[in-house]
Amino acid sequence: QVQLVESGGGLVQAGGSLTLSCTGSGRTYTMGWFRQAPGQEREFVAAITWRGDSTFAADSVKGRFTISRDNAKNTVYLQMNNLKPEDTAVYYCNQLTYYSRAHSYTEGDATRPWGQGTQVTVSS
Repeated sequence: QVQLVESGGGLVQAGGSLTLSCTGSGRTYTMGWFRQAPGQEREFVAAITWRGDSTFAADSVKGRFTISRDNAKNTVYLQMNNLKPEDTAVYYCNQLTYYSRAHSYTEGDATRPWGQGTQVTVSS
């Protein structure tokens, strides 16, 4: 199985933007982004259907983060705008069991081994 590889993280000032990429995504699977801050559990950020025709995001990032995908490149993206210090975390992508706006995703819904993630640090 192809490994998931996240990239695009970095250090940015509050109010700035970053775009994360995740290669190795399954073309016919729902994909999602998660993040883990120091000392905290990994939490759900956003999900996208395999067609890319529906997305949703956690309330904490809604209106600021946008998930998208390019199935021809087996890549999923996370556009992050108006970043805040509380967005500081390691960001991971993974394949999800299914897509549902009514579902409260946890890391238990991920179906593949976790990649190394990409660090995002937002300074105030």
